Amino acid sequence: MDDLVAAARESLSAETRAAFVRRVERQAAALAADIEAGRLDNADFALGIELEAYVVDPEGRLARVPEAVFERTDAGRELGVHNLELHTEPDTFDPAGLARQAERLREAVAAVRAALPEDRRLALDATWTVPPPEGSAAYLSAHDEREGVTVARNMTDAARYVALDNETLRRADGRVPLSAPGVDRTFPTILPESLTASLQPHLQLPEASSLPRYHAYALRTTGPVLALATNSPFLPADLYDDDADPEAVLSGPHEHRIRVFEETINAGLPPDRSKVRFPRDLDSAAEALDCVAADEPYAPVLEDGGTDTPEGGDAAGGERANAGDDDTEFLDAYPEFDHARGTYWRWVRPVFGGAVPTGPRGERTAANDDASVRLEYRPLPTQPSVADAVAFQALVAGLLRELVATDHPLADLPWEAARDSFYAAAADGPNADLAWVTREGERTADPSVVVEEVLDLAGSGLRRAGCSRATATDLLAPVADRVAEAGDSPPWRAPSAWKRERARELLADGATLSEAVVGAQRAYLERAEGDEPFAAWA
Repeated sequence: MDDLVAAARESLSAETRAAFVRRVERQAAALAADIEAGRLDNADFALGIELEAYVVDPEGRLARVPEAVFERTDAGRELGVHNLELHTEPDTFDPAGLARQAERLREAVAAVRAALPEDRRLALDATWTVPPPEGSAAYLSAHDEREGVTVARNMTDAARYVALDNETLRRADGRVPLSAPGVDRTFPTILPESLTASLQPHLQLPEASSLPRYHAYALRTTGPVLALATNSPFLPADLYDDDADPEAVLSGPHEHRIRVFEETINAGLPPDRSKVRFPRDLDSAAEALDCVAADEPYAPVLEDGGTDTPEGGDAAGGERANAGDDDTEFLDAYPEFDHARGTYWRWVRPVFGGAVPTGPRGERTAANDDASVRLEYRPLPTQPSVADAVAFQALVAGLLRELVATDHPLADLPWEAARDSFYAAAADGPNADLAWVTREGERTADPSVVVEEVLDLAGSGLRRAGCSRATATDLLAPVADRVAEAGDSPPWRAPSAWKRERARELLADGATLSEAVVGAQRAYLERAEGDEPFAAWA
């Protein structure tokens, strides 16, 4: 039995699952004590960003990421062999930190592009739609059976991914669905999840006790912020049925990424146990820990590879024996909990522990070394340029900081309205029926009013972080210009609408639906290669 299969089988065993659950519960209780003692509080805010992308050939067809990219850059592997992830180290939330974030992300993207051979391109995009040479269905379905374990051929060769795949397949009776207007298919792996790529701003909080407030405001901003960013109106062109209605396809979701992730990972689970969903409000940081501990365990791993007993204490059992040891990473005390948090897929989720920002000379800028609490803002699709990605990072960070600092009445928006606003944004993009509460406490669904206040609040939050008015305006310009350049209808331009427009033009010229989707995507990739902000495409 090869190591990959052996590790996956171990993860799927009942014994591992039971021991994992016990450890997670103990570690959550110990982490709650650390939070209560202030060990995860820090001196100030900090921020970071994750950016996912994929690789294509010169024709825009999906392609494998060459191994040299991972050897020569800091890019990380993702689920599919065509995927990669870039990230910035956390930095202070102030003008200098924001500038360093932008520069580091530009450098990371440039490094990947430099490491790619001439016949490969980096695609800053949310969903790939130009099929690989063998076709999308064949690519997503290719797999081997090894001693009862399914191993997808185009999945990254990692035990964690193989275990996740087999965990999902076991619950979904061996078939993972993928559906949309004109598409109704199933696959023998979870690789359809690798269709998507996201942009994830992170905001580190000074005090763990403030987590519920920031979390509540973050949920209530997801609809408007996603509506400004939608970028995945199509699935791979050859997955559409031969008789698919082009108008139904072009009138489908602006952001397929949301449905694809939920549908593939939640396959076989009842709604009340779904892994990917819009989360509920929190009453305390401790409740967030309980939510992670109670979440359905997926592909559990015992860090030391050992066994566990219900009452027993062991090396990974959650005792914070290393407290005060400067040579030990904070999360070494909570390995199973951190793994559980990693599969706690909510559209906004808390993260406990991890790196804190460093100054320009590498010095620590936080009080607790590597201990922190932060919010991961996960609804956003990858954007066409680095400038767009950095603008959304600034938007989210400034917006959340200002909402909490001013005790904005948006907190009074019912949770159900926030949830519906989020899914409306995924469905309808710039034309979504959004939900908002203004500074004056008035409920509104007027998209122009909503986005104007969102941008204004974000600018105020950036100024609160020390930015001048001019700097705040410049940081937000790639997003604000989407509104300024749009005219009257729709109220702003989003990349998803741009792709739809290109597809409509091609259909009007006599193209088939598949040809129109491919043509629109190739036009997008060509424009994105120039790395100018999307608003300039008009």
